[in-house]
Amino acid sequence: MKENIKIALLAVIACAVVFIAVDKRGNGSGQVATFAPLPAAAATTPATSTAPKSTFDPLTPPAPMPPADYTGPLTSIGFAEATHDFGKIKQDSENKYSFKFTNTGKDPLVITDAIGSCGCTVPDYPKHPIAPGESSEINVVYKPGKQEGQQNKTVTITANTEPSQIVLRIAADVQKVN
Repeated sequence: MKENIKIALLAVIACAVVFIAVDKRGNGSGQVATFAPLPAAAATTPATSTAPKSTFDPLTPPAPMPPADYTGPLTSIGFAEATHDFGKIKQDSENKYSFKFTNTGKDPLVITDAIGSCGCTVPDYPKHPIAPGESSEINVVYKPGKQEGQQNKTVTITANTEPSQIVLRIAADVQKVN
């Protein structure tokens, strides 16, 4: 019995050491995690969010996140078009479109993420800063698979803009392959 208590105590100590060694983002930077208690209202009210949901993959390291207290310069972005309709397309086809944009602000534009609303919509975005006045594009590949009928998908861009997220939209009328 005493041996079981010793093992349990060692397990608790090991967990505490790991908790202290890993910051709250889990990137192992050695910073001590600090957590503030929830206000009473927040503790009883369920949280709602409009942010896209993501799935956890233990084999993929977390994407770098800007610090919560980020105060870097914000800029603005202008898209030639924020929507695209592919029209009638076939199932199992590969459909590509490039959303062209310009950094319309006075500071470099940094796109930190682009997420499709489903696995059938895959964006590719520039990973380098876009200088003021410079143009670039976000390439989107839409593969409807076995989807049928009218489809509406989104790509959410996160950047150092106000607001920090911009939503691009694609649509298609997917025709069944005979």
